[in-house]
Amino acid sequence: MIDFWLPAGLMLLVALAFLAIPALRGRKVQAEEDRTALNVSLYQERQAELQAQHAAGTLSLEQLEAGRAEAARELLADTEGAEIRRESRLGRWAPLSAALLVPLCALGLYLHWGASGKVELAREMREAPRSLEEMTARLERAVELQPDSAEGWYFLGRSYMAQERPADAAKAYERAVGLAGRQPELLGQWAQARYFAAGKRFDESVKVLTDEALRGDPQEATSLGLLGIAGFESGDYRQAIDYWQRLLAVLPEGDQSRAAIQGGIERAREQLGARGEPTEVPAVASAGPVLKAHVELAAALKDKVEPGDSVFVFVRAASGPPMPLAAKRMTVADLPAEVSLSDADAMMPQLKMSQFPQVQLVARISRQGDATRGEWIGRSPTLSNQTQEPLNLIIDGPDAK
Repeated sequence: MIDFWLPAGLMLLVALAFLAIPALRGRKVQAEEDRTALNVSLYQERQAELQAQHAAGTLSLEQLEAGRAEAARELLADTEGAEIRRESRLGRWAPLSAALLVPLCALGLYLHWGASGKVELAREMREAPRSLEEMTARLERAVELQPDSAEGWYFLGRSYMAQERPADAAKAYERAVGLAGRQPELLGQWAQARYFAAGKRFDESVKVLTDEALRGDPQEATSLGLLGIAGFESGDYRQAIDYWQRLLAVLPEGDQSRAAIQGGIERAREQLGARGEPTEVPAVASAGPVLKAHVELAAALKDKVEPGDSVFVFVRAASGPPMPLAAKRMTVADLPAEVSLSDADAMMPQLKMSQFPQVQLVARISRQGDATRGEWIGRSPTLSNQTQEPLNLIIDGPDAK
């Protein structure tokens, strides 16, 4: 806390100086006022003495007037240069008392309503936590001090999940969604926490969240994994394989979870074989149309975007449901990029690009990571879903939606 209290102490000394200097100057002013009052009193006594001598006949009228004039000149000489001061005085102790009470009151108010807790928390956050419990405690303090921080609630939810506290995690993710909006990644994490909080039961509330997450981002990994689990548990092994294959397609090659997902796919195939059904589930787009595009950013917009801004490239029906039929997600840093879209990139298995002969290709930049709205957009003309030639798709205009 020394980095806070040192500048605070210096500022306090400056404030005390502003209050103490007038108090010290006030002593000089008081002395000047006392001296002036004494001179006036002596002048009045001299006037009375001259008047008494004139009444006794020792001074003539001319001598009386000359004496009065001489006394007036002496008074004027004694008081010359003295300024007219305040009519009322605070006294010696009032400014000094204020010099002490004001900073003490300010300190008390700061400790009651101020940000000392945030300063202390920032100091703690610079040090590595010694345990997961300590990290969770810090995050709990952080959201208590900053309840409007979506990032704080998100990381608190992840910390709760690491501690196997899914019910608490679900509440934290719900707060994060309420603050940051219904972003696909947050919805997927929220759905996962609900799934574990319900005893690994894929209920309707979890399905609603995963469906919404995939509408926003067809490659949202947590939702794909959960839907694969739901398919396996319900006996729909083909659905499980489909979702898990899509998940494998978006996971990095070095991801440690790839082995577990591949193992789940193999177990689903074994179940299909036990039923006497074909064990191979081909990729959804093996016999469907494929649209290819070269996606780039207009030169005029390069200074208006950030490398980490999300880029959604998707296909939607020219006449039909407004939701994307197939989509991929990247960032501005990936542009320019070659993109291929097919039924394998479908957001929902029952809604495929191959079902709509006329489609449109769209690329949207969204700083918030929302596929449904953004800042900049590029659109192709209406085209056939059987188009073979690669398209040149340029993001060049504001998103009016």
